[in-house]
Amino acid sequence: QVQLVESGGGLVQAGGSLRLSCAASGLAFRYYAMGWFRQAPGNEREFVAAVSSSGGYTRIADSVKGRFTISTDNAKNTVYLQMNSLKPEDTAVYYCAARYPGGGSTDRNDYNYWGQGMQVTVSS
Repeated sequence: QVQLVESGGGLVQAGGSLRLSCAASGLAFRYYAMGWFRQAPGNEREFVAAVSSSGGYTRIADSVKGRFTISTDNAKNTVYLQMNSLKPEDTAVYYCAARYPGGGSTDRNDYNYWGQGMQVTVSS
């Protein structure tokens, strides 16, 4: 049974930082591409960041480029999203997702498994 468990969210002031983690189990992590998406109230789920299974492909959404980075630790079966210089418009529920085969993708429909989501709130 595949599980993606997110952690690290919460409330932070504008300009602050958070690191989200997503621990995967029940899958061969090293062969999966991983992604982060977010959904604000009334909005569709949108792409934030993705990394291929090899790490050779990474993509960051324009809205967060220069502030967010994605990384993986295959030894821990974990993907991270480092979020710096946070803004109130970054407030959303953040989801991690896993995709096989392991090519990175910005399309949420390409992902096979999803975490339960985690709230990130940035106060002004």
